[in-house]
Amino acid sequence: MSDQRPNIDFLYRITNDVLWNTFKKNEIGDVMLPFVVLRRLDCILEPQKAAVRAAFEQFEDKVAPDKLGPILEKTAGQKFWNSSAYDLRKLAEDPSNVELNFRHYVNGFSPNVQDILENYQLDKVVARLVKNGLLYQLVQAISRVDLRLSAVSNHDMGYVFEELIRIANEQSNETAGEHFTPREVIKLLASIIFSTEKEELSDPHHIRTIYDLACGTGGMLTQSKLFIQEELKGKAELRIFGQEINEQSYAIAKSDLLITGEDPNNIRHGNSFTEDRFAGQRFNYMLANPPYGVSWKRDELYLKHEALSPDGRFSAGLPRSSDGQFLFIQHMLSKMEDPAQGGSRIGIVTSGSPLFTGDAGSGESEIRRWIIQNDWLEAVVALPSEIFFNTGIFTYLWILSNKKPETRRGKVQLIDAREQHVAMRPSLNNKRKKISDDQIREVTRLYTAFEEGPLVKIFPNDFFGYYQVVVEQPEYDIKGKVVLDKKTGRLKPDKKKRDYENIPLTTDIRTYFAQEVLPHVPDAYPDLSQTRIGYEINFTKYFYQYKEPKGSQVLKTQILKLEESIQGLLHEILAD
Repeated sequence: MSDQRPNIDFLYRITNDVLWNTFKKNEIGDVMLPFVVLRRLDCILEPQKAAVRAAFEQFEDKVAPDKLGPILEKTAGQKFWNSSAYDLRKLAEDPSNVELNFRHYVNGFSPNVQDILENYQLDKVVARLVKNGLLYQLVQAISRVDLRLSAVSNHDMGYVFEELIRIANEQSNETAGEHFTPREVIKLLASIIFSTEKEELSDPHHIRTIYDLACGTGGMLTQSKLFIQEELKGKAELRIFGQEINEQSYAIAKSDLLITGEDPNNIRHGNSFTEDRFAGQRFNYMLANPPYGVSWKRDELYLKHEALSPDGRFSAGLPRSSDGQFLFIQHMLSKMEDPAQGGSRIGIVTSGSPLFTGDAGSGESEIRRWIIQNDWLEAVVALPSEIFFNTGIFTYLWILSNKKPETRRGKVQLIDAREQHVAMRPSLNNKRKKISDDQIREVTRLYTAFEEGPLVKIFPNDFFGYYQVVVEQPEYDIKGKVVLDKKTGRLKPDKKKRDYENIPLTTDIRTYFAQEVLPHVPDAYPDLSQTRIGYEINFTKYFYQYKEPKGSQVLKTQILKLEESIQGLLHEILAD
């Protein structure tokens, strides 16, 4: 996963020579992405183009369409084909008929390519190019770009595609982070997830699957595979799968797999919550950076219905409808492979909300309880702020697994990597920091060492649980006497004084109450009938370090120095 960038001068050249002044900067990607894909497909199909055309003419009227496709696919030697008489170079030879011929050309592609082009909304792009008299110019310019496998490998083509996506996102006023996860974040997540899997991934006889339920443009999938192959020198056969709800992001991800030799049918379009396109499938590795704080209100009826089923993905509970992050986590957990079949490891990026949002008994607390009590949570890693393009908040990596080694069972590791960053120059939107390769190695070392230290805390699972106990005080009449409930004869609680106390699961409630509550409120008593169990991960609290406040003399000296600086600055201004 080198940071080396490919030569993409042709993108700027075509943009400047053809598209400039007609398309805005944030529209360039919408035009160039599908045409780069078309050119790459042309170059890949070129050696068998004549044979595919001949097979099409031979069998077009003799076999059913569903039988013709496999024949053309076999003839092309690819998972896609084009049966038309045209490619981009031939289109460029007939400028007067380019629009009509272009449509014949596009219609000649296999269904999987047409699906990609439809989601790129290519018709709209072409209509605008035609309106401005630019279709022929663009076809001619892109047809001169050499994207043959001998000139640009699948590996390098992935970089070309990633660069094009990055440029399009940087130029767009939209939130780029919705489509593009910084490479170093993917690398860190992959490094942690695969750090324990070297032996598994070194066996060329093993088949291992990687899945992303909100894959965006596919970067998490393709970069994870590259990490295994380049960093770990893995030999296992890797198959990648992804689902994406945004049409253009889906088209980009599917294109990326298509032009880099992967199976494009493993990228599927749809809402993972309501339309699981991989229902019943299990995966060895799952990595994702789903959107934060996204409402699932429109899917509420469907999800509440599924949550009622003991076998449903969301039977542990539902989070508040304004934030679906826990839905993504539950969906991934539902796709864990059986430990007897190799088990699963999961890495997901979240905001801080899933760690602590929700009181005892809430959906969020119950989901945390379910995850931790099932011993699936291995680690949580706190990342630096300002490392994503579209947000400056602190984010966290959740590492989950149903194949914990003996040393980790019954425990959760917390790693504070908030200071593991270097300045990014120049900054990109909200991204002002990046995590260096050395820091990625250090955080991975902290994870694999599994030893407590200044940046690492290890707690038993029950540490994160607590009893939420209702604390009552008796009601008093005007004479100062305790009021008794007429029905039960017991103390009548004063509802205005009702309070709640969170008591660690590992502590005896009555002992805690006697030591921590009664010395301050002597007439208080617990109503144990209303006790609820909650779970939270208060990350900041566990790593809090007390700092001695500065003495008054130090503060006085600092104030005097500040006053001197202000006076000096005023003197310079007046002197000018």
